[in-house]
Amino acid sequence: MAESRVLGVGLAPGHTKTNLLACWFVGLTATMVISFLPTAQPYILSGVLGVPSGAQGRIVGVLGFAAELTMIVSLAWFGALADRYGRRPIVIAGFVLAAVGTALFPFAGDTVALVALRVVFSLGAAALGGMFATLAIDYAAERSRGRSYGVLGVFSGLGAMAAVFGLARLPQLFERQGLSQAGAARVSFLVVAVGLLAVGLVMRFVLSPSVSVPHVPLTRLVREGAGLVRDPGVALAYAAAFVARADLAVVAGFMSLWVADQGVREAGMSMAASLARAGMVVGVAHTMALLASPLLGWLGDRVKRQNLVIGCQALAAVSYLSTLLIDDPLGPGMLVVAALVGIGEIAGINTAGPLLAQQAPARVRGSAFGVQALCGALGILTVSALGGWLYDVWTPAAPFVVSGVLGLAVVAFGLVIRARVVPNPEAEPVAVG
Repeated sequence: MAESRVLGVGLAPGHTKTNLLACWFVGLTATMVISFLPTAQPYILSGVLGVPSGAQGRIVGVLGFAAELTMIVSLAWFGALADRYGRRPIVIAGFVLAAVGTALFPFAGDTVALVALRVVFSLGAAALGGMFATLAIDYAAERSRGRSYGVLGVFSGLGAMAAVFGLARLPQLFERQGLSQAGAARVSFLVVAVGLLAVGLVMRFVLSPSVSVPHVPLTRLVREGAGLVRDPGVALAYAAAFVARADLAVVAGFMSLWVADQGVREAGMSMAASLARAGMVVGVAHTMALLASPLLGWLGDRVKRQNLVIGCQALAAVSYLSTLLIDDPLGPGMLVVAALVGIGEIAGINTAGPLLAQQAPARVRGSAFGVQALCGALGILTVSALGGWLYDVWTPAAPFVVSGVLGLAVVAFGLVIRARVVPNPEAEPVAVG
């Protein structure tokens, strides 16, 4: 009997085409809303709370720190809960928490309330962020896991673009219809929240149902997920995630800051014009990441996964270090570097997951992916803090250099342990919801 396939991805036993399509849609929707709220934060600060522009940076920093700290604390636990109760309840809970945080965010009366609601939202983001990667592995046949991750990368990329070019423009749309800034913000956020609840309800019926699993204490599941680091392949996957997620943060934050700063300070451009230029540069990076994702997924099913991780980390490191060659971030050379950085960014993200899926026992796969996401969050904090400091005291390319050096360290580690990576027979797909 021929294997059922969706967009070239073979299905794991016990799962349907609808399940796999739903998984990718979770990735699209989750990435869309995770990208929307940080993008729309300045509108809330200025249009609703009336925070002066000179004080917004500090508040954004506090919100970002609270969000990352929440994810660090919760990611491994969400993974363990998914191993205990199944993936579907965690996905639904993620949509509900994200919807609550989104709906109430523009109604916050002060910064304290804003931080509290960002924490609620981040709990939902943590649940969703860990689950759509896990589902992409659960629902795909072993030999199609790389392609499943590649397609997930395309859907996630489309979600990020939809957030920037669609959801982020909702307040402006409602303003044109006569609403005040505060009213437009509140209606926009409520529309997004209702959409999240609707998607969560749909997922109740289209994701695989949960199955009974042996009762294992959550603390044990978390320990087992962390303890998997003794496996050389898992250690490489965790290390690659640490760097790859930090790379994503560097592209999202520091590339646009570099271009916008140069435009205002050196080229005499208006803030609007410099932000438009920065958006174009970052857009080039995201577009190349979107285009490269299917190819990386295809390679992930044809090359030894540890070798692909090592090669992609080397590519990412070289692309990030190439920023040292940029004298003028407004020139055409920056577009070339942005294209390379985009490919390197997605290369690191899309190859670490399939390697972890190959090595982690199926019964603790949720915990393993939770720990991997935790490594990514720690990477974001590390590179953002160190790179941000060096950005001010050394060069705007510093955050990219930090990522590049860390990537070379992962390459060196991978070359040392490469021959000791043996696929785990306990990692075969199982029918869990």
